[in-house]
Amino acid sequence: MIKLLIVIPARYASTRFPGKPLIDIAGKTMIQRVWEQANKVTGFETKVVIATDDERIITAAQCFGAQTIATDPKHPSGTDRCFEAATQSGFEFDILVNIQGDEPFIQPSQIETLANNLWNSDASIGTLKRTISSIEEISNPNSVKVVCDYNNNALYFSRSAIPYNRDNTDNCIYFKHLGIYAFKKAIIDSIKQLQPGNLEQIEKLEQLRWLQNGYKIMVSETDFQSPAIDSPTDLQYVEIFLKDYPQFQ
Repeated sequence: MIKLLIVIPARYASTRFPGKPLIDIAGKTMIQRVWEQANKVTGFETKVVIATDDERIITAAQCFGAQTIATDPKHPSGTDRCFEAATQSGFEFDILVNIQGDEPFIQPSQIETLANNLWNSDASIGTLKRTISSIEEISNPNSVKVVCDYNNNALYFSRSAIPYNRDNTDNCIYFKHLGIYAFKKAIIDSIKQLQPGNLEQIEKLEQLRWLQNGYKIMVSETDFQSPAIDSPTDLQYVEIFLKDYPQFQ
């Protein structure tokens, strides 16, 4: 059976939303909701841990029974925190899954699809995408877009609307990149050594570092749309989502 290590990196000192992992969503903290969804994954031998540098998050996580790993507060990204936690976990995994701590409604099936597709491909990294239907989201730089080749491998990620619809045709489809990653264990040590390239520095997207260095990123499609919480204003979308999906109440 494939062994999954699922790491949820959580940082208290968010610039746009301090204390975000501990905000209350219908009676549960956001980090608890992410952890609970990750623990519903089936079909794998799975271990789920929360990686953080903050005692408040550690204390909260212990209250709902999660395993935590204390990580270096100087990590520049959640992925770096995830890699450190993987080293400390003591779990012999085949695939490392990095779920952002601001995805409280991620579906277990999304994680399962991502891991299975990556395991059965020649890619080293996997992630998710979904179609974008609203003009507002297409033009929003906080909504990262991705274009892929015919084999569903990423060609490019951008905060801009890609592809550029020059002739305003009706058959132009946009895909949003969802911030969940899966890594085959064999490539983690080499990825950790990479330095940011010019594309990453321009777009402020770490996945461009891997792409620019020649790593193949397989992108699986999902049709489930749930709100990620990047700022306090996103909480209004959570209220709408909970009305449509009362099972998350």
